[in-house]
Amino acid sequence: MIRGAGPVGCTLALALRGAGLRVALHDSGAAAPAFRPLALSYATRLMFERIGVWAGIAATPIERILVSQAGAFGRTRLDAHDAGVPALGYVAEYSDVVKALRAAVQITAELPQARCIVHAEGTPAEPAGQMRGKRYGQDAVVALVQTEPPAAHTAHERFTEEGPLALLPHAGRYAMVWSMRPERAETLASADQTEFLSRFARVAGPAAGRPLAVQWRTCQPLALKVRETRASGNEVYIGNAAQTLHPVAGQGLNLGLRDAWELAAALRTDLSPQALERFAAQRRLDASATIRMTDFLAGGFAGSNPLLRAARGAALTALDVFPAPRRFFARRMIFGARAIP
Repeated sequence: MIRGAGPVGCTLALALRGAGLRVALHDSGAAAPAFRPLALSYATRLMFERIGVWAGIAATPIERILVSQAGAFGRTRLDAHDAGVPALGYVAEYSDVVKALRAAVQITAELPQARCIVHAEGTPAEPAGQMRGKRYGQDAVVALVQTEPPAAHTAHERFTEEGPLALLPHAGRYAMVWSMRPERAETLASADQTEFLSRFARVAGPAAGRPLAVQWRTCQPLALKVRETRASGNEVYIGNAAQTLHPVAGQGLNLGLRDAWELAAALRTDLSPQALERFAAQRRLDASATIRMTDFLAGGFAGSNPLLRAARGAALTALDVFPAPRRFFARRMIFGARAIP
């Protein structure tokens, strides 16, 4: 029984086809956001190809990522060629991904009895004690920005005093995820277009082009939530039901899809509570490493302290100078700590 028919739940259901199991996929019917950009890694593309849905997803490839910090020195460039892949990742809309996945599965409104229950419902509102984590001192302003020249295949990750600004190429425009203090995020999300574009141009810099228009602005609170126990009895938690991450570096969904892929492999041979415990232990390295990395980038690369800015600049410069660490970092973001195809 899979509870949650989002990308993670649907991927698990499709990965279990041919396993000789009866699989029920339940959906709560929660409304999807009007605009939600997704950063899909190359490893996620491989999963989607293997379950037969990739061809139905409109996605813009990311061939390079420019990483810099606003108002200070230090930058690096990650290239698909250096990482040995055709693209570092892809940008798609949540609604397109879910549509392609749900077209290949059957969803039930019932909750039947099952030998194994998989929770893939998304970020939970759990009682204290079941989840640990923190509320970041940031909210994310999500929007779609049109620029001149149009966005091509380069993404930008720009670290500012308040938090990271991610610009993801999406069908000729940029899907923007801009983290900042909650009160400023609320103001920016509701500002008139001229004021928004003016501030965007100052912080994003010239590399992203001249901003012309903005659409679909929303404001989303950011938090880190990690479930203490991933498996308990005949129940197991994956995706955002197990861990909810800061959006920096676009790791959350890709980590959740790796959860689904490895769980499918485990369930093909064993549905016992012991098998679920082994799965939880196997996922610990990838999950904890990804959580630590995104948490560090969200906090360690924000702030206006001159020494901290200098350290960030030195780190980015060193990454730019030495290709081996740059290749390792790029492949780590693509494939995770264990999920090497």
